[in-house]
Amino acid sequence: MIKENILLALSAIRANKMRSFLTMLGMIIGIFSVISIVSLGDTMRGAFISEYEAIGTGYAYLYIMPEEDYYTEDDLFSKDDRDDLLYAMGDDLLYAGFGVSERIDIKVGRKQETVYLTGVGTNATAQYDPKILYGRMISDEDALHQRNYVVLEKSTAMALFGKENAVGETFSITLNNELQELMVVGVYENDDSAFMKLMSGGQPQNAYVTEEIMVPQEGATQFQMEVVFNEDHNMEQSKQKLINYISRMKNCTADQVRVYSAMDEMDQVDSLLGGLSAVLGAIAAISLLVGGIGIMNIMLVSVTERTREIGIRKALGACTSDILVQFLVESAIISVLGGTLGMVLGIGIVSGAGAIIGIQAVVKSSVVILAVAFSALVGVGFGLYPALKAAKKDPVEALRYE
Repeated sequence: MIKENILLALSAIRANKMRSFLTMLGMIIGIFSVISIVSLGDTMRGAFISEYEAIGTGYAYLYIMPEEDYYTEDDLFSKDDRDDLLYAMGDDLLYAGFGVSERIDIKVGRKQETVYLTGVGTNATAQYDPKILYGRMISDEDALHQRNYVVLEKSTAMALFGKENAVGETFSITLNNELQELMVVGVYENDDSAFMKLMSGGQPQNAYVTEEIMVPQEGATQFQMEVVFNEDHNMEQSKQKLINYISRMKNCTADQVRVYSAMDEMDQVDSLLGGLSAVLGAIAAISLLVGGIGIMNIMLVSVTERTREIGIRKALGACTSDILVQFLVESAIISVLGGTLGMVLGIGIVSGAGAIIGIQAVVKSSVVILAVAFSALVGVGFGLYPALKAAKKDPVEALRYE
């Protein structure tokens, strides 16, 4: 019986191809919107999580929240504070620095490039570990002896010196109101993911120098420090040890010492994107209801057009439930076909867009199944009233209908 109703439904759809397609269009748009928006949100969440994992779970930054509305000298960090912190924390910390960065223009002859000059401290690779192509990264000795060395990105080296291997080349810049001559000791390749390159939007590349060059004055202070915890140790214990030490060092309460790790930020971003994706998905799902109204409308028209057919079927012995199932199956098939086309379109566009920009698209099967199942439910729900109207028709009156 179900097979017969399916064949009848497909026959009715073929008989009115354009009308059936336009009816399906609401479901196609609805399912496409839900799948593409939710998948886009999941893809963004996955990309952000991957980037935070690449940074490392041990990375964190810290600062002191002052009791007043302004910062005093005691609330800031000096180079001595940094060195004392590294010594006191021992193996619990792999790196501590200020994360100082400044956008500057480098000129070599008539050539000019803009870079973010970033200062690094001892054990720099624990925090900054670029893919070195030529030469080397800034070393501990360079940091300790405040050597005027720099590591450039290969595109910067090519633009300034006409070659990737610019190790040994020199140039001058003005930094902290002083003219500094820097020598290139390394050239690296930017191996950021496609997602990060897309997010950066063509921002200048980093150029690494010793932190002592960026913050040369004795007694110079900074608002915050960035640290890298040893992931082989208990992170929570290391974090608490850090907070206790800073509170003693700066004579403040432990509550004033704020330490935010990469994992803390990742959880916040993931929660934000997850909520945003759910809200946008729910808004997109409203279009499914609009599609359902379209199905109800066209099924009411179909019932009116096929009144005589209903009368003939009832005269030949079809009962009320047979007519009801016939029209319910037809509305469900219209809805499912539209949902399937929307699913294929949504998955195809999301996957294609991900491939084009080099990001792994995330399309959860649970979302696809739920969307298509919901489309079928909408079809049955909005097809119920027309089906009941058809099933309740009086056969005699139906046969008289012209």
